[in-house]
Amino acid sequence: MTLTRNRADQLISFFSGKRILVLGDMMLDEFIWGKVRRISPEAPVPVVEVSRESYHLGGAGNVAANLSALGASPVPVGLVGDDYAAARLSKLLGDQGIEPSGLVSEAGRPTTVKTRIVAHNQQIVRADRENKTPLSEERNTALLAAFVKWLPSCAAVIVSDYDKGVVNRQLLSRALPAAQDAGIPVLLDPKVYQADYYRPVTLITPNQREAELITGISIDNDGQLEAAGRQLLERFQCPYALITRGEEGMSLFSQSGSHHLPTFAREVFDVSGAGDTVIATLALALAAGAMMEEAAILANHAAGLVVGKIGTATISRTELLADFVARNAHSSS
Repeated sequence: MTLTRNRADQLISFFSGKRILVLGDMMLDEFIWGKVRRISPEAPVPVVEVSRESYHLGGAGNVAANLSALGASPVPVGLVGDDYAAARLSKLLGDQGIEPSGLVSEAGRPTTVKTRIVAHNQQIVRADRENKTPLSEERNTALLAAFVKWLPSCAAVIVSDYDKGVVNRQLLSRALPAAQDAGIPVLLDPKVYQADYYRPVTLITPNQREAELITGISIDNDGQLEAAGRQLLERFQCPYALITRGEEGMSLFSQSGSHHLPTFAREVFDVSGAGDTVIATLALALAAGAMMEEAAILANHAAGLVVGKIGTATISRTELLADFVARNAHSSS
């Protein structure tokens, strides 16, 4: 399938104001930036001279940030602690005009924080602060209440699983059927260990390694790729599966066939959060009236842009359209 410039322009313009519900693991991404001039005398490790710190929405929060950057109105539903990180995360949401009322707090459970130390645009080390213990019935009930409250006003649902506890069997067994009953498409970014709970969904978006682990198929050639795609459709009984493949682009599978899209990345600086950009663009394009193949083309352009940025990044509608136009100058109608 081809996507013309006029059609892409129309779809991207319709992104504005679309409300998308994001259910998943909310995180705070902390970046410590600096330079390395020497090796520590205490151990053979670099000494980073810190120049600044920055904070960004991570995990499902980065999905919400991507949606906001593309002009949508995301509604994040997730769990945070009662700590400084939760306060900073809520402020970041507010700064981007994102409604934070779907967040549920739990005292004594830390907000997930990923701290990355970066020197000369190279990540030196990452430290994670998190608690992955199962959620209580009370917290699952609160999350479901927030989900059900916002669901009728949303054009699509994104489930962003980072294996931190929010995306669990008890919650999904009630949330996913509710979305299906409401006729609202659900796009799910998976983790291997929760795969048995991922239904019903409209689209599942594993990366290649996740697809290999879920299906048990090592993807080394086109035949194995096709087999893995077919098995994903069968296992999750979903209309679509999209395997993101890094420098190989992405592959969309449906009952009617498959579409393989080569990467549009010019240079790859950082793949952190690229899957969040992909699923955000897919959901928005569907909400704007795109067919799934059209949505995948736009998401592929978005992925090519975001991996060329350092850190947890987003792209705008202007950037997305400009990239599409630059690569499809011959196609205008």
